[in-house]
Amino acid sequence: MNKQAIPEKAYELAKQYEKTCTGCAQSVVAGLLDALGIKNDDVFRSASGLADGIGLTGNGSCGALVGCCLVIGLVCGRERKDHKDIMKPMKSYLLCKELHRQFMELYGSSRCYDIQKKLMGRTFDLMKPEDLKSAGEFKMMDHCSEVVGKSAKKASELILSLSEPST
Repeated sequence: MNKQAIPEKAYELAKQYEKTCTGCAQSVVAGLLDALGIKNDDVFRSASGLADGIGLTGNGSCGALVGCCLVIGLVCGRERKDHKDIMKPMKSYLLCKELHRQFMELYGSSRCYDIQKKLMGRTFDLMKPEDLKSAGEFKMMDHCSEVVGKSAKKASELILSLSEPST
């Protein structure tokens, strides 16, 4: 696939996965892995508990952001054999830091509840049936799928920048 097409594919896949399957962290991981042509069900499974600010609490980092960081770590992170080498994870640190910076620029926070409030004017406790119903009325799925898609696109651009020549 053309490298320029990968970010758009990551955006579309991740957004669609969020709309049809839910789970922002798993949706962004699936979209990124599929767009990048990486097969890794372990990373997808590892993202299971990270939806809606970790465990549907709303009170943690956005699952889309965390899921993107999982994939960045998979692509350029430190391996177990290099655990004592403190410089090995520097690429992943820098890419995740840049992704976080861009996330803050877009949403003003990386915390799920803060993003909900910014996009929908209120927060939702998705473990409560009445809030789950209200989330539907506020079109939460549309808002969250857009966050997931944008996050996947930005993360894929950062990952692809690793193989581009420096100027």
